[in-house]
Amino acid sequence: RARFVGKNGACNVAHKNIREQGRFLQDVFTTLVDLKWPHTLLIFTMSFLCSWLLFGMVWWLIAFAHGDLDHSTRLQRDPADGTAGSPAGFVPCVTSIHSFTSAFLFSIEVQVTIGFGGRMVTEECPAAILVLIVQNIVGLVINAIMLGCIFMKTSQAHRRAETLIFSKHAVIALREGRLCFMLRVGDLRKSMIISATIRMQVVKKTASLEGEVVPLNQIDIQMENPVGGNSIFLVSPLIIYHVIDKNSPLYDISPMNLHHHEDLEIIVILEGVVETTGITTQARTSYLADEILWGQRFVPIVAEEDGRYSVDYSKFGNTVKVPTPSCTARQLEEDKSIM
Repeated sequence: RARFVGKNGACNVAHKNIREQGRFLQDVFTTLVDLKWPHTLLIFTMSFLCSWLLFGMVWWLIAFAHGDLDHSTRLQRDPADGTAGSPAGFVPCVTSIHSFTSAFLFSIEVQVTIGFGGRMVTEECPAAILVLIVQNIVGLVINAIMLGCIFMKTSQAHRRAETLIFSKHAVIALREGRLCFMLRVGDLRKSMIISATIRMQVVKKTASLEGEVVPLNQIDIQMENPVGGNSIFLVSPLIIYHVIDKNSPLYDISPMNLHHHEDLEIIVILEGVVETTGITTQARTSYLADEILWGQRFVPIVAEEDGRYSVDYSKFGNTVKVPTPSCTARQLEEDKSIM
């Protein structure tokens, strides 16, 4: 069975036959941020090149219409006094524009505010002054969008989620006399995740009484938390557990039939606010039936050393076998009620 959520948190869902592609263009900024890095860098480069070429063509047309190119060519071929200067009485729209190449270079100088001193706009042409203003505004808009896009891609929330780790396996064992589904979660960074919450869901194929088949039915799993709610204080690795009671989707699962539930997948979602940036982040993982160990418990990894608590992450996913009944939670409760 294909996973719904990968171990690294990636959702294994492919969107096909989307006919309303125009909706993506209504939110161009988010579309640019969601693109892969090669595509983003290509658009980043082409946006500047295209704007430089476009305004380079505009500057060349202004010079051509005003006759700047004719005067500059005549001046280069037959200078009147042997020096490089404009003919008497002629003032160009932009000085030192001789060809499209020089117009393109002037377009770059205007948009990136580089002034080499050889080319400048004169008072001769109001149209040239207007184009100068328009190009500066367009250049500022392109800079804001593209630089904002690059910043958002480098500071995306899922980057922080890379240091939020989950145990490779989940376990089922007794805790306080009840069967519990347990996993371990930890944060590798010293900066905390504020208002961290965690929740679990079972994703499996179900059928309704009317015969409707739901291939990915999501069922919430209630977790035990002495604090109340789903909030956790993730300073050191925590063992998150779910009591398998009569309201649990795992109520009728035993170690003998656990691996026969090929459609069973338990998704774990951790959300919180990054302390340093204030951005909300989310880390996800999932456990299939063959990744759930029956009758095992996580080993302790937190110890007190020299007046402070030390965490040994080399034992983060280690488990040990513990005595656990080889029956379902339903059978365990029935046996207790008989006794």
